[in-house]
Amino acid sequence: MPINTQILLDTRPTGAASVANFKLIQRETPALQNGQVLVRHHYLSLDPYMRGRMNAGKSYAAPQPLGEVMIGGTAGEVVQSEHPKFAVGDTVVGMGGWQAYSVVDAAQPGALRKVATTHVPLSYYLGAVGMPGVTAWYGLVKIIAPVAGETITVSAATGAVGSAYAALAKARGCRVVGIAGGPDKCQYAVDELGFDACVDYKLHKDAMSLSQALKDACPNGIDGHFENVGGLVLDAVMLRLNAFGRIAVCGMIAGYDGPPLPMAYPALILTNRLKVQGFIVSEHMEVWPEALKELGALVTTGKLHPRETIAQGIAAAPEAFLGLLKGKNFGKQLVKLV
Repeated sequence: MPINTQILLDTRPTGAASVANFKLIQRETPALQNGQVLVRHHYLSLDPYMRGRMNAGKSYAAPQPLGEVMIGGTAGEVVQSEHPKFAVGDTVVGMGGWQAYSVVDAAQPGALRKVATTHVPLSYYLGAVGMPGVTAWYGLVKIIAPVAGETITVSAATGAVGSAYAALAKARGCRVVGIAGGPDKCQYAVDELGFDACVDYKLHKDAMSLSQALKDACPNGIDGHFENVGGLVLDAVMLRLNAFGRIAVCGMIAGYDGPPLPMAYPALILTNRLKVQGFIVSEHMEVWPEALKELGALVTTGKLHPRETIAQGIAAAPEAFLGLLKGKNFGKQLVKLV
């Protein structure tokens, strides 16, 4: 069995997370038991939700235990198998964590999923045709539920979720406006992702200024919004929402390293009769097959062009993750191991 390189959560952050919170080790991989498979990871997924898991406080899921491999999605290939449904060479995705190899109890429902790479690159199964894509699908289809002609927005527009959201919304005949940081990201959103417009939040120091920019980009107001960021961005969107607007809340990355973020205009929830709903995509596994089918078709037909930022080698994972939290990535953030 191979020697496995792993990254553990060594300490919990106080304020902003740092490289010092992680520890890289090597240890022997245990021999397989009946029903298990050994997966060699080609890619690790880095996602904002991991920051919340690093804290000890109560949340929708248990905290990441100290001294254990950091949680995370993985894509790779089976290199040994003691399970009849998995053969050596199968390409698979799972939750193998921040390590080079994982031993998986393949009989456990949902622990490992075979994927085809003929038309969809393996790495896409951690982004556009994986959890982030399904996240975009659920928030759009099940919560915002847009109709053709409506204007809908999304923060972190060029990230893994935002990229899929644009393609899904355009397929439903919506006007789609992104909110992203920097002129390069906004140009990419319009030129390659198909957004009708994109607002650069970095040009605005307060919610009123950003809200005015959103008014210019959304002359008919906003009917639905997908929130990944919170803070100033959400305040600005709230000022532009139409009556009976819908907000799907997926993340609040602006407040992950500090105290809870206040909401500046909560009274608008009442006066505009808004629907505000948070969700965790892993609690809605029943929609994954339908969502993944549509997302795969969008990639195959060229209607979804996800961009990736790829760090090289497992030792690069902590720095890449911290960069993700600061918006340094462009598209889906991955770590390439093979």
